[in-house]
Parts: sequence; C-alpha cells; structure tokens
Amino acid sequence: MSTLNMMVSITNRNTSPKFVEFYKTCNHSVLFSTLARGTANSAVLDYFGLEDTEKVVSFSVVTNDTWKKIKRGLNQEMHIDVPGMGIVFTVPLSSIGGKKVLQFLIQGNEFEKEEETTLKATDYDLLMVIANQGCIDTVMDAARSAGARGGTVIHAKGTGMAGAAKFLGVSLTEEKEIILIVAKTNQKNDIMRAIMEKAGMDSPERAIVFSLPVNSVAGLRLIDNDENEES
Repeated sequence: MSTLNMMVSITNRNTSPKFVEFYKTCNHSVLFSTLARGTANSAVLDYFGLEDTEKVVSFSVVTNDTWKKIKRGLNQEMHIDVPGMGIVFTVPLSSIGGKKVLQFLIQGNEFEKEEETTLKATDYDLLMVIANQGCIDTVMDAARSAGARGGTVIHAKGTGMAGAAKFLGVSLTEEKEIILIVAKTNQKNDIMRAIMEKAGMDSPERAIVFSLPVNSVAGLRLIDNDENEES
C-alpha cells in the first residue's frame, strides 16, 4: 500500500540542475519548476547559514516508496542537511483527475490506493492545475462555473515531458501555467470535474488537476459569510 504526496523542492538556482539530475537517477523526472526568491530576514539567514539567493521551486508527485528512496539519496548523495543546500518536503494528495494522469505523474511506479485518511476531514482543499501556457482564462472560466472564487498563477517549465506520450497519448509543451485554487472541500469534486471536462487532456489546454487537503486557512471569511447568508 502506498499514499501519494506532493513533493516540493526549494533549492538555489545554481544548484537546481544537480537536483534534477539526482531525481532522474531515482526514476523521477516529471517536475514542474518556477523561479522564486527567499524572503527570510538577515538574522534567520545568518542563523541557518543560508544566503539571500534566487531560488527554484519544483513540484512533483511521488509515492511513499519513491519518496523514501529520494529522501535517502538527498541525505547520502546530495548532502541536503548541509546549510544552504535547500529543503525538500512532501504534502499528502487527496485526489488526482484521471488514471492516465496518475500514471504519468508517478511515471509507472506501483501504486495501490489506500483508505481515506483523517486529512480528508478538512474544510478546504488546494486545487493545483497545470496547463499549457496562455490557457489561464479557459481554466478559470471552467473553475468559476463550478463555484470557484479565484486563483493564483505561477509560470513554470516542465521537465521529463517526453514520457507524456507514453502515458497520456499526447505530447506536452514545456511552458506551463500553474493555477492554485483554494475551495471549499464540498465544492472540490465539481470544480475538478468542470476543469477536466472543459480544459482537460482532450482540449488544447491539456490541463492536469489534483488537490491537496488544507489544514488551516486565513482570508476566506468572505466565502463563509456569503454561504451563511445564502443558507
């Protein structure tokens, strides 16, 4: 039995290629990356021995077994425990839209769905949509038609896209848009279904969508107030 996780890797921009090559040795090459910059103050940077450098944030999907292998290599081969090397962590996924998308993201590794976890008992979910560049409006129109209020967009570039034809039957461009949507858990399935139907793999958008449970959220009181007024 194995669970699915979102693996988030934050590294310095100049060392990011080394991490990508390392992940490939673990049979893990499908990554979606974006540029970022650290925001910690100088005192925190000095304490941890970090530098205020440009970062690369990479997102990918791993099974528990794959994560164990990667984590072991991060410690033994990449020496990620050395200050300034970076940080990698995982967050449990609650669902993925479609079996073909699942197989593509985990690159054919064995996976057997477990029973629902206690993390499913949350009020909100984070929907993560990965679509071709320039397709934000179509994705958001589909999401809003099912009750989504808005989203946040990150420009990214995919690696390991050559395997898409094997698992999905189509080729994927490298330039991507990542749309983050926080929604009520009871609306999640409707929003995911709308995105898959109107902007999914059979459309020019080629959107991949999955969700993560959100344990705590701030700034969404307006949504709760609107629903209370309607009920």
